[in-house]
Amino acid sequence: IRSERNGGKGSALRKGLARARGTIVAIQDADLELDPVQLGALVQPIVAGSTRVVYGSRFLGGSPRGPWLSTAANRFLTGVTNVLYGAKLTDMETCYKIMRTDVARSLRLEANRFDIEPQTTARLLRAGHRVTELPVRFEARTRRQGKKIGWRDGVKALNVLVAERFRSAR
Repeated sequence: IRSERNGGKGSALRKGLARARGTIVAIQDADLELDPVQLGALVQPIVAGSTRVVYGSRFLGGSPRGPWLSTAANRFLTGVTNVLYGAKLTDMETCYKIMRTDVARSLRLEANRFDIEPQTTARLLRAGHRVTELPVRFEARTRRQGKKIGWRDGVKALNVLVAERFRSAR
């Protein structure tokens, strides 16, 4: 699927979701910080029927290599998520969010940029979905290599988490 112009990660995710034909969808960032070979193992709990949602956690196998500030921000946002939604996640900001297609479509995602990450998690948790986490291998990119997420995205993520927690049910 090609877009005339870059509308952000959330926009791309919604376009892909609208065209998906399978029963399971997986979010894979184009930067390949996570090796797509890992997807086979991550879909297994969904295929087996033991869960409807799987996140690939970069923290379950130990602390990933990468900028300490990014790691601290991720842990902070994940902690806020756990407090606000009564969850026990280790990696809310992971790019590897795998779920049944019907579950993904039921979320009615609206975010256009990186705020799609907290919006997805918040809406899954508010809807009562249990997120199963499995460890994944991760190779962090630097700004020099094209990493675009920054502190403003962290502030936006925090705002989304709070707003989603207290928004009225539709």
